[in-house]
Amino acid sequence: MRKLISLILVLFAAISLKAQYTGYSPVADLAKFKAEFSAATQKTSSIKSDFVQEKNLSMLSEKITSKGKFWFKKESMVRMEYNHPYQYLMVLNKDKIFIKDGQKENKISARSNKLFQQINKIMIDCMQGTALNNPDFKTKVFENKNNSLIELTPVAKGLKELFKNINVIVDNKDFSVTSIEMQELSGDNTLIRFTNKELNAAIPDSLFTIK
Repeated sequence: MRKLISLILVLFAAISLKAQYTGYSPVADLAKFKAEFSAATQKTSSIKSDFVQEKNLSMLSEKITSKGKFWFKKESMVRMEYNHPYQYLMVLNKDKIFIKDGQKENKISARSNKLFQQINKIMIDCMQGTALNNPDFKTKVFENKNNSLIELTPVAKGLKELFKNINVIVDNKDFSVTSIEMQELSGDNTLIRFTNKELNAAIPDSLFTIK
């Protein structure tokens, strides 16, 4: 369950710099940031990128690193394809989720689970630039010369029982996701960095088909 939740939460990106977020300062004009964030994301119809995921488990001293490909397309379509060191696929198409782990396949309806509904809303809000208005989180925004950091602290039941916080970092040039880190109450955390991003790339709907 936690693995699936972490994968879905990959559509809204972030990095935690702990405590005071070294190198960042509070956004001076929050209304301006919200407007620019919303305007930029509304112009983005698709995203294609590579990603590197680092999983830090409190019981292990070494990081678990994996790599793969990521696709997003409006409305509410996501595909994450892990190709190293194992094969793993997750497809989200509106309220339907498809998972393939080796030879095992699983289909899930987000409507049947309150937590999946909350996570689905987070993804949509991030892509539409309305994440700062999500009532499931208490939000703060910080910035430096190159990036902005959106701190999401869960207040909704379910989310706050799993996560301490989810921090989203976006590139100030185009407000696209740079990385995401999810800090769990257990002490584990997952960091995903996005590279070689292509905005508004031509992506076929067939990549998100769930039969």
